[in-house]
Amino acid sequence: MSKPNLQIYLAAPRGFCAGVDRAIKIVEMALQKWGAPVYVRHEIVHNKFVVDGLRDKGAVFVEELSDCPDDRPVIFSAHGVAKVVPAEAERREMIYVDATCPLVSKVHIEAERHSDAGLQIIMIGHAGHPETIGTMGQLPEGEVLLVETVEDVATLKVREESKLAFVTQTTLSVDDTIDIVAALNARFPTIVGPHKEDICYATTNRQMAVKAMAAQCDAMLVVGAPNSSNSKRLVEVGTKAGCNYSQLVQRAKDIDWRALEGISSLGITAGASAPEVLVNEVIDAFRDKYDVAVEVVETAVERVNFKVPRVLRDVEIPG
Repeated sequence: MSKPNLQIYLAAPRGFCAGVDRAIKIVEMALQKWGAPVYVRHEIVHNKFVVDGLRDKGAVFVEELSDCPDDRPVIFSAHGVAKVVPAEAERREMIYVDATCPLVSKVHIEAERHSDAGLQIIMIGHAGHPETIGTMGQLPEGEVLLVETVEDVATLKVREESKLAFVTQTTLSVDDTIDIVAALNARFPTIVGPHKEDICYATTNRQMAVKAMAAQCDAMLVVGAPNSSNSKRLVEVGTKAGCNYSQLVQRAKDIDWRALEGISSLGITAGASAPEVLVNEVIDAFRDKYDVAVEVVETAVERVNFKVPRVLRDVEIPG
């Protein structure tokens, strides 16, 4: 029996960004340098497959620094941490490596610079997300106020309207953030913004690729984790850009086949912490059921590379 035809549009760029790639390398290189176990505070990146793979190599994932022994190295996740975390590690004389994405670190520096200039900071971000907690934790309580929506801007209580600056979480929806920034500028005309948008190049590029292919797709799958902010934003972007059905899947086994019945075109992308092996797994699952043709929709070429911390630069990863 012949299989139905399916046109797959494959977004490019997709999957790992430079910050995620660097964070994973940091864990692997720390294991090479110090042996197992190496402790990691929070998931190094938001992807179960990646975390499980590193756990198999000897990484131990914990929620807090208090869960780590003093005599083993600890790594801080790519999302960044509040200042109290490395301060506590130093107090305990622990070996620690900070795997915070350099683009997140840039936001931390920005917030501190504005604060030093006497400005109160407004952060556009998602409450409870590790990156938001880490950025807000760079300054004393009350110095950073969080807004999640345009509506939040209207009810914001600030110390002095003429002395404000804003920063943003790096993994937000580009379009939604534009609306919140416009609301901030309308209410606080003298507010100071970043010289360049805080939303990272990888988040922007992945969203642009989804927009480019969404209208020609009957459905779209985003390979990523349910706790991955940038992956969830890709689902939202796909829907807003004209794809009637967008679904987040961690693995091929999570595909809701009934919801995809009757489709003839499918868009596939992956969040910045999802490895390419999982994208291939999803495509192979469709090859089992359909006669698949794949077309790559490329909207940008990424050549960004971030160095690992100096303490690990003498380590070679085998293979």
